[in-house]
Amino acid sequence: MSAPRHVYDIYIKATPEAVWQALTDPAFTVKYFYGNTVESTFVKGDGYRYLLPDGQPAIEGVIDDIDPGRRLVMTFRFLYDPAMAEEPPSRIEWVIKPAGDVTRLTLVHGDLFKSPLTWETTKLGWVHVLGAMKTYLETGEEMGEVREFVGADAAASAADPEGEWHRAQGIAANNATWDWLGKADGERSAEDDEQMTMAAYAAAYHWGRASRRGPENDTRAAWMLSRVWVVRGNGDLALHYARRAADICAASGLTDFDLAYAHEATARALACLGRGDEARAERDVAGAVPVADDEDRSIFESDLRSEPWFGI
Repeated sequence: MSAPRHVYDIYIKATPEAVWQALTDPAFTVKYFYGNTVESTFVKGDGYRYLLPDGQPAIEGVIDDIDPGRRLVMTFRFLYDPAMAEEPPSRIEWVIKPAGDVTRLTLVHGDLFKSPLTWETTKLGWVHVLGAMKTYLETGEEMGEVREFVGADAAASAADPEGEWHRAQGIAANNATWDWLGKADGERSAEDDEQMTMAAYAAAYHWGRASRRGPENDTRAAWMLSRVWVVRGNGDLALHYARRAADICAASGLTDFDLAYAHEATARALACLGRGDEARAERDVAGAVPVADDEDRSIFESDLRSEPWFGI
């Protein structure tokens, strides 16, 4: 599993109207959004694009919801990178609120559960965009070059180039596994199932050697292996990896989202083995795990309702 979202808050010494104009006026976005201009009617249901300086589209999506001056919700998909363009659309929400003499701008980039490359790219990318917007609105000047930001990934790679390579391979293998998991059982061939399984094991192998990894990467790799074996109908292996995910959570103190999914995986594996009473009890435990963030909770509850549950 990838962490499903990024959340940012920033206070800007500008009016809410000015912040809204910065989000929706191409004459403003070109000043802070990597030189990109936004193109949209900003009507619910219509599309939008960010265009590179040469006119080529960099990002596209659809306006999901809009409350002018207050809230803007859009799907989000990178176009300039072929690998990220293949990932499913994610979702961004801008919320503008007056806060005394300043304006609070909140950005939530969610639905990244199946888009690890987009997750990785936007993690620091949005920091740059928000900082540049604040600078422009407060000073009337563009932010200019940020050498520390530009060199952050390069510095990490120089410190541990092999670990960074494993990290990149883990992201790619994780993404490939989701491509197959996203298909219904009847849509995958036997060879597809083999490729899906190998991709899941490859993701776990590379994440185990990746730089900047944490226990959450290990438990999510185990969770994915459990899900792969569940959809292949092998309850014993599914339960083995589900319990591994739970053990990692216990050993490292992981709670919230990761612990809920460890219990979900255990319940699903038990259901696959025909141990219905145990599966139902474990599913109840999964549903009772506190997940603090509302969107994370919504994602988890939706997955908890999804098949396969093998008739329980």
